Formats: sequence, structure tokens, C-alpha cells
Amino acid sequence: MSGLLALLDDVAGIAKVAAASVDDVAAQAAKAGAKAAGAVIDDAAVTPKYVHGFAPARELPIIWRIARGSIKNKLLILLPAALLLSNFAPWLIAPLLMLGGAYLCFEGAEKIYHAVVPHEAAHPVFKEDKPGDPLHLEEEKAAGAIKTDFILSAEIMTIILSGIEESNFWMEAATLAVAGVGITVVVYGAVALIVKMDDVGLFMAQTGRMTLTRGFGRGLVKAMPKFMKFLTIVGTAAMLWVGGSIIVHGMEELGFGWLGHHIHDWAYAVAHMVPAAWQGTTAWVSKAAMDGVFGLALGVVLIPLATKLLAPAWNAVFGKKDAAH
Repeated sequence: MSGLLALLDDVAGIAKVAAASVDDVAAQAAKAGAKAAGAVIDDAAVTPKYVHGFAPARELPIIWRIARGSIKNKLLILLPAALLLSNFAPWLIAPLLMLGGAYLCFEGAEKIYHAVVPHEAAHPVFKEDKPGDPLHLEEEKAAGAIKTDFILSAEIMTIILSGIEESNFWMEAATLAVAGVGITVVVYGAVALIVKMDDVGLFMAQTGRMTLTRGFGRGLVKAMPKFMKFLTIVGTAAMLWVGGSIIVHGMEELGFGWLGHHIHDWAYAVAHMVPAAWQGTTAWVSKAAMDGVFGLALGVVLIPLATKLLAPAWNAVFGKKDAAH
């Protein structure tokens, strides 16, 4: 009898340790995931454009397809890569982050360039338009979204990794997985609500029993195109902000901290021009704005490099293969 009681006591102890571990994983995932808020805003703001122009019935399936691709990116590729880099080649993390940041700066600057100087080539540099086949267009849009998500997810997972308290390999893996999946659910759940909001408004306008309900539905339908445009602007700004801040922070880690120090000093100089209650917010906004301006300047420099050098090289290597499809 005493042996059975001892066994039950051991089992209870193991259960308590397991429960505590689950709580630790959840707490660390929430804390680390909060640090990736900037990149998450970018992810949520960029994605709705990929379902623009499709039939309403296809919007949610496309979003679900992109969400699945995002989870695969995070769990099957980025999570193992992040753990390997963290444990065996931590010196590679900063350069890889800076490469991803440079891509975000290029994407953001290119969007602004096409908005200011519209022309026939207003599409991603490494893609060819293949109209006529809706299924092919859907596949192409989803593939493009998943590729963009890969860059953003890489930034998010690396930021999460940097926010995890020092622990063992399995705790880091579990925290990364929970935070990565949680962020994906939040982002693409929000995207699904955003892109279906006009359908909700139309339903309310057509079936609402009250005048107020029908009026609200009509207002929602009219407001969504403006909101989507606003979201595109927010997404572009977030790309430049996140990309610029990643480059600046990476330069600091590589020993070139002069730009980061100047931005920090300028931000706090601006903050001291306002009342004390607003200084923290003003410093953050000022720093984010300066990171964004730097990201835009870097992106403008990268546009000719990408269009005149990288894109022709890409097409030379992969053009024939793409044409065969």
C-alpha cells in the first residue's frame, strides 16, 4: 500500500512539473510574441491585398491557404533554423535579419515608387503576369503571399527567439511553436474579418429589419474600400519601419552603432520638447519615424539594384523554368 501511495505521489509531482512547464511556455510565448508586434502589424496589413479582385467565395479559402503556408513556414523551416542558429551559429542571426530587413525596405520603397510614378511594370519584380486562368492566378497570388510571409515570419520568429529567457532547447522550441502558431491565428483571423467585412455590411444592408441596421450596413460597404487603402498605407509604412529598424539594430550588433546612437539621441531630444507624460510615446514614435525614413532611403537605393541587376540575373537562371510552367 505504501508503495502505491509513493507511486501516486511521484505521478502527482510529475504532473505538477508538467503543468508548470506548460504555464512557463505559455507565459514566455506571450511575452516574446509581444515583442514581435511591429512585424505582426506589417503581416496583417500586407496580406489582404492578395485576395483583392477575387470572387467573395474564394477569399476565405485563399486566406486559409496562406495561413497554412505561414504555419508550415514557421514550424517546419523557421523554427528548426532558428534553434540551429541560436545553438550553433548565433553570429549568423544578425546578417540574416539584416538581409530580410533590406528586402522589406525594398518592397516598401517599390510600393511608394509605383504609387508616385505609376507605369506598366507596377508589379513585383520577380513575377510575370499570366492572366486568363483564375485558378493559376489564385495559386500565383497565394504563392506570392506565402513567400512574403516567409520573410515576415523569419523576422517574427527571430524576434520571438531573442525575447525568450535563457532556457533549455526544448523550452525554446515549445515557446517558439506556441508563439508562432498563436501569432498566425491572430493575424489571419484578423485578415479574414477584414476582407469579409464588406460582405457583412452588404448582408446587413439587404436583410436588416431596422433602418439603423441597414444604414450601418451601407456605411460599412462604403467605408471598406477606404479602410483597405488605409491598411495598405499602414502596411507599407510598417514595412519601412520594421525593415529600417532591423538594419539599424543589426548595424549596432556588428559594431557600427553610430546611426543607431544618433537616432536614439534625436528621438529623445524630440521627446524632451513635450510634457513629461508624453515623452515616452513621443520618443518611440520619433524613433520609429526615423527608422522608417532610413528604411525608405535604403529601399530607394535598392530599387535600381534589384531591377537592373538582381531581376535580370533571376530571370536568366529561372526564366526558362518559369516559362515551361
